[in-house]
Amino acid sequence: MASEAGESRNDVRDARVDEYLDYLQFERGMSPHTIAGYRNDLDRLAGFLRGRERSVEAARDGDVEAYFVAAGGQGAASTVARRMAAVRGLYGYLVREERIAADPAVYLHTPKQPQGLPDVLSIEEVEAVLGAIPPSGDLGQRDRAIFELLYGCGLRASELVSLREGDVDLEAGLVRCIGKGDKERVVPMGSHAATAVGRYVRDGRRKLLHGRRADELFLNARGTRLTRQGLDYLVRRYARKAGLAKHVSAHTFRHSFATHLLTAGADLRSVQEMLGHASVATTQIYTHVSVEHLREVFLATHPRARR
Repeated sequence: MASEAGESRNDVRDARVDEYLDYLQFERGMSPHTIAGYRNDLDRLAGFLRGRERSVEAARDGDVEAYFVAAGGQGAASTVARRMAAVRGLYGYLVREERIAADPAVYLHTPKQPQGLPDVLSIEEVEAVLGAIPPSGDLGQRDRAIFELLYGCGLRASELVSLREGDVDLEAGLVRCIGKGDKERVVPMGSHAATAVGRYVRDGRRKLLHGRRADELFLNARGTRLTRQGLDYLVRRYARKAGLAKHVSAHTFRHSFATHLLTAGADLRSVQEMLGHASVATTQIYTHVSVEHLREVFLATHPRARR
């Protein structure tokens, strides 16, 4: 017989966890990736409770607290906070569905997380990356269109690689994308992005297709859908060509998009809508970046600020 430490994850699964994950998938429409994350966190809780001869449904306040004192509380603050969110969601669901009478996670306190500012490129650094892209050729046209959309529309990497040709309205200057939680939003597209995408669609994309048909907007050299990994490679490649020593990802361009808009005077609510944030609180982190930029300008230029 296998020991408890050697039991497979399936052995510690709990019926109420399965029920909750089905709810998230079929009622809330969460992605398979998100469901897998919840599964991992909640299976760990179920395994811990099993060691205390408890099911998820039978857990008490002390059981859940003990889990976060032990294995559940290990790791970075952000990891622990994510586990707590999964556990709170589970027990909140069980209370609403009258599977349990009281919520054993009600007294959990989420650990405070350090508020790190996102990495942001300067306008000059963005221009350097764009300048590193070959000005012609099917792949050069594609890559120029990709980076103009990343920076010009603030798209997430997953949103960009999921774009279909019909999602881009070049005449109206709009991009339709599907964000987190399958929420659709429409983002305005500037003239540089529209020109780059239009040129790619008319010429480079047609060549990459080699006479085939495809809905996806961005294609790889084989004429199939560009993957997230392929996009990551392109970002690293052009960041190196531009001479940038810092770590740069597709999300860095999204951060830069938001920060540059706010620095130039855009209102927070408009930037929230363009980014597709559910809460304006998420967008507010970029105001800290903008304020820090203003502080640097002040210290560098004001005669009474110089040391």
